Amino acid sequence: MPGKSPRVSRAESLHQQVAKNIRNQIAAGVLRDGQPLPSTRELAERFDVSVFTINEAMKTLVADGVVVTKPRAGRVVNAPEQAEHTEVRTESPHVLLVGGYAGSGKTELGRVLARETGWAILDKDTLTRPVVEAALELLGCSPHDRESDDYVSRIRPREYEALIHAMTENVQCGNSAIVTAPFMKEFKDVAWLNRLQATCAAMNAKITFVWVHCDVDTMHTYIRQRGAARDSYKLENWDSYTDSIDVGFRPPVPHATIDNSASGAPLQTQARDLVSRVVSQG
Repeated sequence: MPGKSPRVSRAESLHQQVAKNIRNQIAAGVLRDGQPLPSTRELAERFDVSVFTINEAMKTLVADGVVVTKPRAGRVVNAPEQAEHTEVRTESPHVLLVGGYAGSGKTELGRVLARETGWAILDKDTLTRPVVEAALELLGCSPHDRESDDYVSRIRPREYEALIHAMTENVQCGNSAIVTAPFMKEFKDVAWLNRLQATCAAMNAKITFVWVHCDVDTMHTYIRQRGAARDSYKLENWDSYTDSIDVGFRPPVPHATIDNSASGAPLQTQARDLVSRVVSQG
């Protein structure tokens, strides 16, 4: 497909993908300071890679100082800064609307941004998944279906409606918010983006659209590792799925881009840079 980035060589970058995944989980607070990591073999099974790849990834993380080796405990997360509480206040509420393909790292970025700012995080799957799964079962569909017409035409619009209502309520209360969802349809719709921008402006709030870019092999690593049932169709049909997406896509309005590919800067570094730019806007 025109505009797609070339696939990276898995042989050259797989340990970097694993290291970035674990580093992101630490930055997002999913893996906590002092928490022992699973054994090398368990990690190899979880990521579906070799023991050698895990050991190479661990060398990178140890060199970065985010993992340490302790007697008897083995490899342990080293993130004492997690105990710190940060709160960023701007003159008016600010919304960070974060979109990207499945496995690009949207939720991890949202969590990192929330930890850096103290702002509310509104993740679509966290807020709506239990209700969506129940609704799909009532329609006679698999609770993990995200491809059928029933989901796309009947369930999905209500998901996004609920998500935007939650965002609006926070802004009305004077709170900044970080909103994470794929936003694949919405980020292609200039009219929708302009309406949302106008909605925020009417509440004296600012909005920044954020697109998370990620190469397809790193996305595959993320999706496989998290083991979510809703991803089963994509994993079983990976080649056809990747043929259907445009990795080079960017929203057709002013936006910030975060590169969560294996070769990109650490997610936490990019998140902090984004927050600095937002704060400078007031």
